[in-house]
Amino acid sequence: MKPKYSDLLFGDGRLEDFEQAIPLLSEEEERQMSESSIPDSLPILPLKNTVLFPGVVIPITVGRDRSLELVKDAYATDKIIGIVSQKDAEMEDPGSGDLYQIGTVAQILKLIKMPDGSKSIVIQGKSVFQINEFQTLEPYFKASVSPYKNVADMEGLELDAAIRSVKETSAQIVNKSPNIPSEAVVAINNINSPNFLLNFIASNLNVGIEEKQRLLEIREFSVRLKTVIQHLEKELQVLSLSEQIRTKVKTDIDEQQRDFYLRQQLKAIQEELGEGTEQQEVQKLRARAEKRKKEFPQDVWKTLTKELDRLERTPAQAPNHGVILNYVETIIDLPWNKFTKDKLDLKKARGVLDEDHYGLEKVKKRIIEYLAVLKLKKDMKAPILCFYGPPGVGKTSLGKSIARSINRKFARISLGGLRDEAEIRGHRRTYIGALPGRIIQNMKKTGASNPVMMLDEIDKVGADFRGDPTSALLEVLDPEQNNTFYDNYLELEYDLSKVLFIATANSLETIPAPLRDRMEIIPISGYTLEEKTEIAKKYLIPRQREENGLKEAQMDFDEAAIHAIIDGYTRESGVRNLSREIGSVARNVATGIALDDIENRSIDKAAVEDILGKRRFFSDVAERTTVPGVATGLAWTPYGGDILFIEASVSRGSGKIQITGQLGDVMKESASLAVSHLKTIADDLGIPQHAFKEWDLHLHVPAGSVPKDGPSAGVAMLSAVASIFTQRKVKSTIAMTGEITLRGAVLPVGGIKEKVLAAKRAGISTVLLPAKNEKDVDEIEADIIQGLEFRYIDRMETLLDLVLEREAVEQPALKFKKIEENGKLAGTKHPTP
Repeated sequence: MKPKYSDLLFGDGRLEDFEQAIPLLSEEEERQMSESSIPDSLPILPLKNTVLFPGVVIPITVGRDRSLELVKDAYATDKIIGIVSQKDAEMEDPGSGDLYQIGTVAQILKLIKMPDGSKSIVIQGKSVFQINEFQTLEPYFKASVSPYKNVADMEGLELDAAIRSVKETSAQIVNKSPNIPSEAVVAINNINSPNFLLNFIASNLNVGIEEKQRLLEIREFSVRLKTVIQHLEKELQVLSLSEQIRTKVKTDIDEQQRDFYLRQQLKAIQEELGEGTEQQEVQKLRARAEKRKKEFPQDVWKTLTKELDRLERTPAQAPNHGVILNYVETIIDLPWNKFTKDKLDLKKARGVLDEDHYGLEKVKKRIIEYLAVLKLKKDMKAPILCFYGPPGVGKTSLGKSIARSINRKFARISLGGLRDEAEIRGHRRTYIGALPGRIIQNMKKTGASNPVMMLDEIDKVGADFRGDPTSALLEVLDPEQNNTFYDNYLELEYDLSKVLFIATANSLETIPAPLRDRMEIIPISGYTLEEKTEIAKKYLIPRQREENGLKEAQMDFDEAAIHAIIDGYTRESGVRNLSREIGSVARNVATGIALDDIENRSIDKAAVEDILGKRRFFSDVAERTTVPGVATGLAWTPYGGDILFIEASVSRGSGKIQITGQLGDVMKESASLAVSHLKTIADDLGIPQHAFKEWDLHLHVPAGSVPKDGPSAGVAMLSAVASIFTQRKVKSTIAMTGEITLRGAVLPVGGIKEKVLAAKRAGISTVLLPAKNEKDVDEIEADIIQGLEFRYIDRMETLLDLVLEREAVEQPALKFKKIEENGKLAGTKHPTP
């Protein structure tokens, strides 16, 4: 026995009985159904996403309370209801104004109660009606209705031809669609009623609710037929294209090829729609470029459009597709002629610099001068500044403050250990993984053509077989050339003339002379005790409190404690180690508070020694110069000024000179000059001439593991040699520096401020300098040299009277004579003194 239609809807039938799922109405039956009388009033059941057509049978699920009440009442009476569709399918509780006015009279064929309390009904459309007026809204909609008659305006051969066309097109769709059983063709061909055929097909079209409602509301048969055929043709085209796509990507695939197959199919679909991802990407890049067209120089725009055209023609699988894409994105992302607006408020800029850094007056003055000229001239080439000084004095952080004070972007490039020229100029695009140089990368990162760019540790750039980065920097740091900087990756000229370059260096000797000549050197010397104290109060202590989770009331330092840390636990020009030691104290306090041992701690000098241990550094100048032959020199190092001791001793020998302490050639030559000059003035000093022939001289500079060189220790060496031969001690309160010549002149030396600071840290009261270095002392801030006495010499004749004690430990003539007599008595030719 054939299963019922309603059974098939719920899956109880067999596929071969598919034709039974469609009520095969004859024309007469269909006419009787459409002309059947319609009650004057109908209960109205709104449907969310379905349009019911006359003759069509559909299952629906009823879940809303008012709908359940309606179905219950209708099923208990004549089972006739009115079906209308909602205008908005998302609306859960529609009102009368949210429903279409044209609907379909339906008969409930079957009612099924579901486990969740909802009900499913199978309904069949009868005829179309129009709502005149809603009579009641509760407990469900009820409205007065009137028939909505269709117009039969086709007949004869024209009608037969149209129906045949509809059936043939429908058959093609069924055959091409993988989701529709082929038996549906038989069922469609067995439909004899033209109206029901159109209703059935319209009900199953793959279109939206609005379009189906429009079909339901069309009165003229011919218009409805034409609209249905248009939809069928469109669906047929889509299926034909889908079949072409399936054919295009058809291949034998296994499990590993699954992902590839899906991607190929997606690509084929996008190609047919003209919406390939590559094309979309190129169009987006073109749109971005068009927005910024005015910013690009003419040659850059020409290159960019050319590369975009190449990218459009290059398949995504091509090896150079990614290269072209990266190149185009780099050009678009670079800030061509895009500038940030400078804040030219000089007082505010000075306030920012003072807020971030204590002291450094010379640097701040130079920045204010730059801003003043920029304010007056409006447009100028940015200078190339080089901050030169020991570590820890704030060179790098000063660059950030400058950028903040003039409202510019900040970029930092670390050049320490850089050996590859391509890091500056970029790699050519022929290489795999090619990138622009660091200069261009940072321009892209900042997004402005006038940032403050810091070239950190420029003195530590190296050179090897990959090129010399310092040579590449010659163009970058030349204000006359960097407006046409050429990057190997870009292959375009880029204007760097508005960039404020700031380089930092610890030593100028390792910077090539041509590069040094392009920069304005601004020395930043070390800090005095007073400056370090202020820096600790204003910056270091608050920062360490914050980093260690302490409040201001939980830890405070008195000035004596800060001085104790500076003098006894650090020996530096900067404040980096000072910050670390303050951090150690802060961590100790934080530990005590965390353990509930203390609530707060006031740090005094005793607390510093308790936390940091015994004092590590001492001023040993007075102790080292208690015997003849020891002089105190002043030296410059990349880490600031330092005290240098020159020690001399004599022993019986043949007049040889031995020099130790890992000294360079220049320093050894200074020792030879000192001895030669001493021989010329030996008689005036009471030194026997035979002493230089029969006694060996040994010169030593302690800290033997540290290489030392330079001419500035000549004066100290002469003092030490003269002291050992005259037996007059060098004054412990004097430190000296200066180069000597064979003819007795004292020449000027460099690093005066660093050396003066070192002398002050060591407790020296008098500094002996070459006369021509007096101008350097005048440039040092008054508070730094306060308490120091400066003596200037230009000839060595006046040196020894200034640095040697008046009284000798023992007269040289008597000393050497006594030793000589003792030797003869002992029968030895060369006794040891």
